[in-house]
Amino acid sequence: MSIRLIVGLGNPGPEYEQTRHNAGFWLVDNLANTLPGARLQRETRFNALMAKTSIGGKEVWLLEPQTYMNRSGQSVGGLARFFKINPDEVLVVHDELDLPPGSAKLKKGGSSGGHNGLKDISAALGTLDYWRLRIGIGHPRTLNLAQPVADFVLHRPRREDQMLIDESIEKSLRILPLAVAGDFTKATMELHTA
Repeated sequence: MSIRLIVGLGNPGPEYEQTRHNAGFWLVDNLANTLPGARLQRETRFNALMAKTSIGGKEVWLLEPQTYMNRSGQSVGGLARFFKINPDEVLVVHDELDLPPGSAKLKKGGSSGGHNGLKDISAALGTLDYWRLRIGIGHPRTLNLAQPVADFVLHRPRREDQMLIDESIEKSLRILPLAVAGDFTKATMELHTA
């Protein structure tokens, strides 16, 4: 078992580009920039930006749904069905309120934790049993901000938080070849102890 589809979650449009909810897009953008020939292009049949690339000699699809967060499953489910990609070959990268900025966690399955993008993907794939790479953005309460969660995720991080989020994305990029190769134990250990 290995990863054949890496999905970054976010919202399309310049008004959302720098918001916390787009951490998944940030990682996939960075990944595409490091891989030769991995140029994200619009694919109307999946309503997404996508690229076909290779990581460690294995073919991988990169995907950024352009449906807005709450309808991400349309793109993910459509592409997975079309290319016969099983749910356990899917890695969804998303922002995570329950992790502080600077941390990232890899896990398989589990609930959506209130994340509407994950809810929609789980419904489209018919299972919760796919991989998630959770990029910590912190919670307004733990960051001592008097901001509702919906407002918080749709705003830019503070400069110091952005630096920490960028560091966690860099750490995550380093373990992706292990995940693509199917070495999830080593990928998880390296990410969680980095």
